[in-house]
Amino acid sequence: MKKLTIIASFLALSATTFAQTWSVDKAHSRLSYGVTHLGIAESEGNFKAFEAKITSAKEDFSDAVIEVTVDVKSISTDNEMRDKHLQGPDFFDAEKYPTLTFKSTSFKKVGAKNYKVTGDLTLHGVTKSVVLDAVLGGTTVNPMSKKTEVGFQFTGVIKRSVFGIAAGMPAAMLGEDVSIKGNGEFVKE
Repeated sequence: MKKLTIIASFLALSATTFAQTWSVDKAHSRLSYGVTHLGIAESEGNFKAFEAKITSAKEDFSDAVIEVTVDVKSISTDNEMRDKHLQGPDFFDAEKYPTLTFKSTSFKKVGAKNYKVTGDLTLHGVTKSVVLDAVLGGTTVNPMSKKTEVGFQFTGVIKRSVFGIAAGMPAAMLGEDVSIKGNGEFVKE
């Protein structure tokens, strides 16, 4: 029994030893969203300040875990007055909830380069499970840094009311569905 415990411990240690961590290359990554305004057009924005990393022991990323932390005050719609309003209590309430986070609980390969990513999104003080689609762009060695990089695009739709965002705003003024999109390059550490 003691021998079996030692072998199991060694195998567990070996699995974690081979895990690779990939950190976001912020210069080549973007986290954005879109929501319908007045039922006629999509209003878009992005977050300028965020951290993200992927950890995976398998080369095909089928066991990956992605973790993202976003500074809500970094929201940008290219309109300073709107950005301040979005940071306020009518929307994100950035003073009370300064960050939003996502941590995957499943990174399931569903095609050659396609994945379904399930995880916990914490936004506006509410944590809910969400499902995102991910597409692997590929891996390469950056000719400038000589480091290995991987590219992913993540997309999905969340309901703003589920997270208490703009709860008093009618859907005719601001759409209920918010599309999210993350394009990321990640550098192997």
